[in-house]
Amino acid sequence: MTNRRLISLVTGVLIFAVLLPVVLSIWLAHRQAEESFMNELNTFSQLVKMRVERVVNQGKTALRQLETFKGTPCSSDHLLMMRQISYSHRYVQEVLYLDNSRPLCSSMERDSTASTFPAPQTIGPEGFKAWIINAETPGFKRNMVALGSQHHVVITDPLSFIDVLSFGPWPINIALIGRDTGQVIAATQPLEPAMVKEIINSKTQQFHAGDAAWHVSPAPELSVTIVTWAALTPLQQNWHRLLMIWLPLGLLFSLLIAFFLLRILHRLQSPHQRMLDAIRAREIIVFYQPIVALNSGKAVGAEALARWRQSDGTLLAPDVFIPLAEQTGLMPQLTRLIIENVFSDMGAWLQANPEMHISINIDPTDLLNRNLPVLLRQHIHQWQLSPTQIALELTERGFADPKLSVPVIAALRAEGHAIYIDDFGTGYSSLSYLQDLEVDILKIDKSFVDAVEYKNVTPHIIEMAKALNLAMVAEGIETEGQLRWLQEHGVQFGQGWYYSKALAKDEFIAWTQRNLQAS
Repeated sequence: MTNRRLISLVTGVLIFAVLLPVVLSIWLAHRQAEESFMNELNTFSQLVKMRVERVVNQGKTALRQLETFKGTPCSSDHLLMMRQISYSHRYVQEVLYLDNSRPLCSSMERDSTASTFPAPQTIGPEGFKAWIINAETPGFKRNMVALGSQHHVVITDPLSFIDVLSFGPWPINIALIGRDTGQVIAATQPLEPAMVKEIINSKTQQFHAGDAAWHVSPAPELSVTIVTWAALTPLQQNWHRLLMIWLPLGLLFSLLIAFFLLRILHRLQSPHQRMLDAIRAREIIVFYQPIVALNSGKAVGAEALARWRQSDGTLLAPDVFIPLAEQTGLMPQLTRLIIENVFSDMGAWLQANPEMHISINIDPTDLLNRNLPVLLRQHIHQWQLSPTQIALELTERGFADPKLSVPVIAALRAEGHAIYIDDFGTGYSSLSYLQDLEVDILKIDKSFVDAVEYKNVTPHIIEMAKALNLAMVAEGIETEGQLRWLQEHGVQFGQGWYYSKALAKDEFIAWTQRNLQAS
């Protein structure tokens, strides 16, 4: 993965990581508030269900006791027993004795005037019958819940089933709804018909509807549905309270993660990483500026000049990024890439033109790289070239430490490579090193070539090179006048826009062909 892609990835992760704790804290606050709210509603619903079961069980107990009576129905003893059971059982309001579904007497009257009981809505597994009767049923004046055995019926007020107090932080409502009829038997708060229909049709035990949360559970023995519900306002209030706890924690985590990832991003965007990424992605390419013999105008080779291709297609010149590579310690990797590109670009061309050469700039730090001679040797052997076809250019500061540079340069010259002194006169001030070094060519810097017609420094450089038997290459030739002056003073080779700018490999090869044909 390239550094650029890694930066994009880290940036995406940064955005995600900053937002995630905040979103997660909001979600956790809401989840915790909702769980607390629904747990309270569920707990209360269980209490209501336990109350329903208690009332039903008390009715069953009363019926079992009534069925033990062996005397004459509706006699004084029978009436006394029914009254005692009605008084002793909290939820039993009245006891009736039935003969073929017709009440004959009750705990409240010797001769009952109650209407004939309809068929029961349900019969439980123990054989107990159940009726849910509302006040609109003919013969009945009020809502009631009735449980019956073979001959007896106990009447219970529906409000007994929902007489449960909520001790939670918010009010919870209760309702009993007939499962088959959809009639509200009892409720602590009125229910809209549409809401009743939605409750009856609900497939889930819990749901939200309107501005309330609902819990639905069946009471099979009574053929009713137990409904509890609470307004969502307390949920929202509790959520806002919990949000004040969770959100600061989420923001803190976001800041910590952002700080950590920004440090990584800053490191990835550092000059060292950008340069390293460019080298790994092989974004550093090579252009070639022709070197010509000044007397004939014939090309003799070229200087390899690195260019950094940008994402928008533009090219950065080496004076922009070479200092960056030097500062970040990446010159050995950069030099290796340039050498590989030179042989990849020009290996076949040099093989076909053995009289031509390519000069490659190397950094003083490359002199410490023991792999440099090995790398050159491998590529020269691969392309079956002569070492003389690859020249090496060093700036003057590369010779600042003769103890280091002399043996390395001597070894490179022994391999057959010509050594150029690049940008002569602009760097290391002492000229004594020239007496200790065996170099081949001195390159006259463009600044001296620009001044040949009105300054006296350039003639001295030329005379010194002649005295040391060094060939010369003049850089930056742009005018006919400069060319004539250099020819008159015996400079052998030159390069510059007068002949050609630095060219991509295909353009350079085409230019050389035209030059050789014209020469």
